[in-house]
Amino acid sequence: MGSQSDWAVMRRAAETLEALGVGYEARIVSAHRTPDRMAAFAKGAKAAGFKVIIAGAGGAAHLPGMTAAFTTLPVFGVPVPSKALKGEDSLLSIVQMPAGVPVGTLAIGEAGAINAALIASAVLALADEALAARLEAWRAARTAEVAERPADEAPQR
Repeated sequence: MGSQSDWAVMRRAAETLEALGVGYEARIVSAHRTPDRMAAFAKGAKAAGFKVIIAGAGGAAHLPGMTAAFTTLPVFGVPVPSKALKGEDSLLSIVQMPAGVPVGTLAIGEAGAINAALIASAVLALADEALAARLEAWRAARTAEVAERPADEAPQR
């Protein structure tokens, strides 16, 4: 993530990965304030054993795209809501990558963080049958949570 303040959103990706039994590292790597750290991480990620990168950033949100520029690993970008434009700036920054530098872009905020973890897990599950089974069970549990018919709300007192 680009800054400590992004953790409020990105922890949802971490929680989802934990629920699926997928190992991860959470790091603060700013494309603007720590560019050398970002470049070193992205260039060395594959050799370090990473298979997928989830990058969350707000505002100008260059972290996902700059990370993708330095690695051929799949990069999934999570637009973190910003104060000024509620994450629309982040979304547009991440989604408008030039041809040849792909970033899979998710929804703004917590839903995007959760879905980034799910799509990263789906990529990893292609080569991991146990993870594929856990992912299927996770999805089945979400389906089971949906009632078939609406319930009356309790009267307000």
